[in-house]
Amino acid sequence: MRLARDDGSAIAEFTMVVALLTILTLSVMQLALALHIRNTVLDAAAEGARYSALADNEPSDGVERTRDLIRSALGDDYASNVSASQGTWLGQPAVIVTVRTPLPLIGLVGIDDGLEVSGHAAIETPE
Repeated sequence: MRLARDDGSAIAEFTMVVALLTILTLSVMQLALALHIRNTVLDAAAEGARYSALADNEPSDGVERTRDLIRSALGDDYASNVSASQGTWLGQPAVIVTVRTPLPLIGLVGIDDGLEVSGHAAIETPE
C-alpha cells in the first residue's frame, strides 16, 4: 500500500523554482541599476572636479558641469545635491566635488541622499 502519492509535485516544484529564479533575476537587475547610478554620478563628479580645477574656472563652474552631466544621464532628481570645495587631496591642493543622491532600493525608489560620491582633481595653477 502506498501512503503518499506524488501526483502534482512537478507543478509545485516548478512554481517554487520559478519564484526563486524571478527573485534572483530582479535582485541582480536592481544591483545593476544601483551600480549604474553610482558609476554615472561618480564619473560626473570627477568630470566636474576636473573642469573646476582648470586655471580659469571656479568651484561653482564644476558644480554646474556636474549637474548638467547628471541631468542628461539620470534626470533632475539625481542632480539636486551637488557641492564643491577646495582642499587637499594626497597632499596637493585640489577641488573636491561631492554629490549626494538617492540610492535606489526597489526600482527607482530608495533612500534620499543614501549615496554619496566625491570627485577630486588637482588645481591647475597659471604659469
